[in-house]
Amino acid sequence: MIFGVAEKPLARMLLPVIALALAAGVGLAFFIAALVRPPELPVDTNPAPLAGHTLCAAVVVTFASEEDMRAAVPVLRDDPKARRVFVDPPSVSLLAVPGTDLKAWAFQLHARYRTAERVTVIDSDTTAAQLNLTAPPPKCPREGEY
Repeated sequence: MIFGVAEKPLARMLLPVIALALAAGVGLAFFIAALVRPPELPVDTNPAPLAGHTLCAAVVVTFASEEDMRAAVPVLRDDPKARRVFVDPPSVSLLAVPGTDLKAWAFQLHARYRTAERVTVIDSDTTAAQLNLTAPPPKCPREGEY
């Protein structure tokens, strides 16, 4: 006696295999991205003295008086874009969370703090001028300070 073997169409067998391979590939891509991504930077907005820190990517808000600066510090600490806050009367230097556009943030801070004398962005060009460098300074680390 001869038994007939039912053949499954190739498409019915191939579709689950392809779906499984795609799911495994996507999972592997997310795993590799998590390994390659740099760790999150710590957020500590408790005001610290600026002395001893060389900033290379920050926003500096300069006030007319130390009293104006002290009045603004609590609000600046709560800004979601602030990662670190340094004080040096009468100014506050702010390091941003990664991905923040410093120039746009400086513009927003200038609009928000009308008592501020000026709001400036410290970047690699500003750092080179401050350190009297004739060559470009070393690449600014993602922490925002050397």
